[in-house]
Amino acid sequence: MFTGIVESIGRLKVLERAAGGARLEIQAPDLGLHDARVGESISVAGVCLTVTSFDGDGFTVDVSAETLAATTLGRLAAGAPVNLERALLVGDRLGGHLVTGHVDGVGEVLGLEPDGDSRRLTVAVPAELAQYVARKGSFTVDGVSLTVNGARGAECTINLVPHTLAATTLGGLEPGAPVNLEVDLVARYLARLQEFDGPD
Repeated sequence: MFTGIVESIGRLKVLERAAGGARLEIQAPDLGLHDARVGESISVAGVCLTVTSFDGDGFTVDVSAETLAATTLGRLAAGAPVNLERALLVGDRLGGHLVTGHVDGVGEVLGLEPDGDSRRLTVAVPAELAQYVARKGSFTVDGVSLTVNGARGAECTINLVPHTLAATTLGGLEPGAPVNLEVDLVARYLARLQEFDGPD
């Protein structure tokens, strides 16, 4: 479980494809891995991945074919920046919202326009996810916990404050860029409860 508060921006060092998936080596010199262990989870661009090994300033993860198909990870080139967050500890402050790192779909950046000192991000959301995106609700883009400013049809707008622009990869987005999306956990379960009629 994560909060969507990015701790560090890492970089993809190597993406090595193999049968059934890929192995990613991530450079993360500022993530604070001194007490990290093999087997723990780290959010990489919003995707919960299990660490298989560490080196001097980074870590390695294995990614399944399903995860490659359902996220943007398989499209990353060597050197690409990625938002990083270590898993939430019991007792930590929940500064963002509850984020699982299980990506619901890939959206597309429609625009990133100046709005005072901030930027207004517009994202096209896959149609099947649009019902979960609500004004003033929580939403995760590439692992960043955000508040939705407006939602209309299959599009939403989000205000990115200067800190978010500086501390995450979102300030470097351009129109057409794919982004990993995770809808609010509570909204997802409420929708399921409403549609569930009980066992057959």
